[in-house]
Parts: sequence; C-alpha cells; structure tokens
Amino acid sequence: MSTNVEPAIIVHGGAVVFPGDKKDKASEGTKKAASKGYHVLTKGGSALDAVQAAICVLEDNPAFDAGTGSPLTSEGDIEMDAVIMDGRTLNTGAVAAVKNVKNPIVLARMVMDQTQHCLLVGQGANKFADEQNVPKEPNENLITEENKEKLEKYKNSYGEAAENDFSARDHDTVGAVAIDKEGNIAFGTSTGGITNKRPGRVGDSPIAGIGGYADNNVGGISCTGHGESITRVALAYDIISLMKYSNKSTQEAADYALAKMKEKLRNAKANLEAGVIGIGKDGNPVYSFKTKQMAWAWAKNGKLHNGVNFGENNTYTITTDANGEYKFDKDE
Repeated sequence: MSTNVEPAIIVHGGAVVFPGDKKDKASEGTKKAASKGYHVLTKGGSALDAVQAAICVLEDNPAFDAGTGSPLTSEGDIEMDAVIMDGRTLNTGAVAAVKNVKNPIVLARMVMDQTQHCLLVGQGANKFADEQNVPKEPNENLITEENKEKLEKYKNSYGEAAENDFSARDHDTVGAVAIDKEGNIAFGTSTGGITNKRPGRVGDSPIAGIGGYADNNVGGISCTGHGESITRVALAYDIISLMKYSNKSTQEAADYALAKMKEKLRNAKANLEAGVIGIGKDGNPVYSFKTKQMAWAWAKNGKLHNGVNFGENNTYTITTDANGEYKFDKDE
C-alpha cells in the first residue's frame, strides 16, 4: 500500500444550467463541501469518511438535487438514491428510491458496513434505516417550494408528453472522489433524480460501475447527467477501463468517454448531457463536462479550486476563522 500520498478531494454539484442566483449558491456549496472533505483528509481521515462528509454538506444544501431539495416524482413525493465505494476493497453500499432520510449517503455507507449486500431499494432500504435507528425526516423538511413549483410548471408546460421529455430536467446530482494519505480512493454519488420521474425510477447514480467507480489500482470517478443515457454506456466503468487498459490519463479518459457517449447513443431518444469528476491513482483531480455548466471544486496542497462555467477556475487558500469556519482567501 502506498503511504505519504498528498490527500485530495474533488466534488461536483451537477451538470446543469443553474438559473438565477443558483449558480453562485452552487459555487459556494461545492467550495464548502470540498473544504469539509479536505479537512477530514488532512486530519488523517479516510477517503471514505471524506467523501461521506463532503456529500452530506451537498445533501443538506437545497441548491442541489440531493437530500434536501430533491426534485419531486410525478406524484409529488421524494425518492432518493446514493452510493459509496471503497477503492481498496471494492466494497460498495447503495440505496435507491429511499424516502424520509436526510442524508442517503450515510445510509448507503451503512449498507456497505453493516450488511453483505451492495444495494437496498424502496421499502427495504427504509426498513433497514429504521433498524439502524436512522432518524426519519418528514417530507416537509425535504420538499422545497421551488421544487413544488417546478413540478407544476413542468406538467403544465409538457402536458401528457412530460413523462418522456428530458430536455428540461434536473441533473443536479452531487458526488465526490477522494484519495487519502494511504493512497486509498473512494467515490460517492447522491441524487434525488429528475422532476416528474415515475415512482420507482432509478437512474445511474446508485449503481457502481455506472454512476461511479473506485479502484485503488486505477482511480475513482463520479458521474452526473441524464441517468438513462449514462446507464446505457456504463460511463464510469468505461472511463476506468480506458485508464486501465488503454493507458489514458484520467483527464484523457473522461474527455474521450464523454465525447463517445453522444456517438454511441446517436439513435437513442435521450438527453445526452453529462459530466464527470475523478482522481487517478496519481492523485490528480480532474473534471470534464458536456453541459453548459457544472459546479465543481477540488482541494489539494492547502489550495481550493472551483468553477461552474467552461474555462472558469478560481483558486483560493483554505483557512479557518476563530470559530473554526472555513474561509477562502482568493489568490491574485
């Protein structure tokens, strides 16, 4: 096992066009999440713990499509998916179509740590949450007025065609990839899905190899975008395979796989927008996206980088104030 690796973490807040002030909120949210995970790493914490901590920050932020602020199903309910994976052991835990849980990523970690299974869904996932004494979160604490209005507007705009039209759906899935001092890599992804989805619909996010993957010998990936399209090409493992068998760097593999995704699905009736983040075994964070925007942030060597638009890359020095709150001093 490698030792004395420089720890790093990268997070994303979805491949989507952020309307109004949500761009700034998403930018700030990813900065806070990356800093939280980086703090775990610099204190000697594991990549798994850093990924979980970062995603909890994103799930608690209503600017993102995960946890609080998840979009609504066609019946006006919330069903959430999450996954976490250990690149050292290849152990993974995931939940899908889970309800009334504030942080699905925590429940996914429990599936990995407390069961012999990889994925629990629906009522079974919620029963497991009860067995683990996970506090129930009332829907009124998870459903925002914004998402109520979004569902109503979507149905009014698309009518009977709303169920099959993906052109204006949310893709604000959140995710994180980290490497710790021991060289261990982990990834996690969490989502509330897409507005007006059928109850029981599950996209790519909670499925290892599709919504993300982690292997210490190669690297880690977390995906975001239209789940059905990502599922059809097994995007995460496609990238991992390019790194493993074609000797491409993480950046090269991500760029290539996203470009090829549209070509492979040219006859599919689907929204082909997607984005990814990753860290290779070399410890370098990367991101790539084919959408107009993707919120991302990564931290390494005491520096934090973030952006939303193409070509945007803000750099900060990470500090804390007297109350232990994170501060970002922008580099000139």
